[in-house]
Amino acid sequence: MKKKILICLSIILFVVLTTFLVKNNTTTTEKTGTMKATVLEVNSDYVKVSDQDNVIYTFKGVDDEPFEVGKNVEIKYSGTLDKNKETQSASIISANAYNDDGDVPSSLNDNGMFSEFYQMAYNKLKTMSQDEKIGQIFLVRVPSENQISDLQKYYFGGYLLFERDFKDKTKEDVINMINEYQESANIPLLIATDEEGGDVSRLSSNKNIVQEPFKSPSQLYQSGGMDTIREDTIYKSEVLKSLGINVNLAPVVDVATDPDSYMYERTIKESTSVTSQYAKTVIESSKNTGVSYTLKHFPGYGNNADTHTSSTTDNRTYSAIMEDDIPPFKAGIKAGAEAVLVSHNTVPALDKDNPASLSATVHNVLRNELSFTGIIITDDLDMGAITDGNAVIKAILAGNDLIIVTDYESAISKVKYALENGDIGESLIDKMAFRVLAWKYYKGLMYDVLK
Repeated sequence: MKKKILICLSIILFVVLTTFLVKNNTTTTEKTGTMKATVLEVNSDYVKVSDQDNVIYTFKGVDDEPFEVGKNVEIKYSGTLDKNKETQSASIISANAYNDDGDVPSSLNDNGMFSEFYQMAYNKLKTMSQDEKIGQIFLVRVPSENQISDLQKYYFGGYLLFERDFKDKTKEDVINMINEYQESANIPLLIATDEEGGDVSRLSSNKNIVQEPFKSPSQLYQSGGMDTIREDTIYKSEVLKSLGINVNLAPVVDVATDPDSYMYERTIKESTSVTSQYAKTVIESSKNTGVSYTLKHFPGYGNNADTHTSSTTDNRTYSAIMEDDIPPFKAGIKAGAEAVLVSHNTVPALDKDNPASLSATVHNVLRNELSFTGIIITDDLDMGAITDGNAVIKAILAGNDLIIVTDYESAISKVKYALENGDIGESLIDKMAFRVLAWKYYKGLMYDVLK
């Protein structure tokens, strides 16, 4: 009898111990894994990273080290990752920085102003079709119809809004319209407009959005100098951002001296020195507002005629242009300008055969002499000054990154034909799309959309 009792007790004890050990082992051993990722955002509460498939993960409660925006890290974690969750329940055990710079080809790695985001841009680029890459190099005037279907068909890099796109709409209407564009895009869009103030006021001409149009640069300067311009830039940026607009094709930093010239009313109507201070003030004031500003119209519009309707030639000397027109662009670039828009004026002192927007020489001045590493944008290629049927290809070969067009179907068709015939190489389209993507990462547009 005692023997049976001992056997039973032994069995019970074995079961209890086994259960304890299994249970204890289950609670102390969790699934672990590793991932390579690029850091998108880091603060005291969380770190946001993008893995090599461009899936974004957010981890809570991590130390700042070695996390630094734009850097590559190898993360060891415990738990299970869920790409459908905004914040992961898995926790980071350890993380180590690693150098993956070599993954970005030297042909793309120019150490430019967006270079912290090159790895992310390149990772994304590798996942894209040729059609998607082509689409990214176009900033398209919003068409009057088929806005959504054509956006999804051609993969535009962005939409450019004009006065007609705001007419009679409420602020909520505009927000909903832009949200629909963004939700329909496979890659987050640049949403741009020309809100210069004064004669060129796209959205502020609508009293449903702002009570009165934004004032021109000269009105602002005359009423309160650079302090008023700074305040106006910040306020204007808040309005644009609240609507979903993330790029302003302003300021005009041209120096015009003739009151009867086309560009005069759009300038600050002051000297080269004051215009340079104006460029610096607007760019510095716009930083951290969520809206990127664009210096225009390189290499300086001067007193030339309206390129919307016909071609125009600037016959000034090289030294005059460099002394009178270039300094405001230098000042804006030094202040951190992310984009420069090139005019359609023909400037024989730089290139007698091509409008500035289609001139490799003009672009080389901007890149090499002014050391600009941001985005170069053409003025609209469908303006009257552009009569060359091959303009879009010339714009690509000249060194632009982003091309503004109204007739996007024709432009995209010509790019595809040029690629098929070898008139342009796919590597050139890659370079343009890569820089646009890097800008979008820099601006934070890519963070919250899992694509």
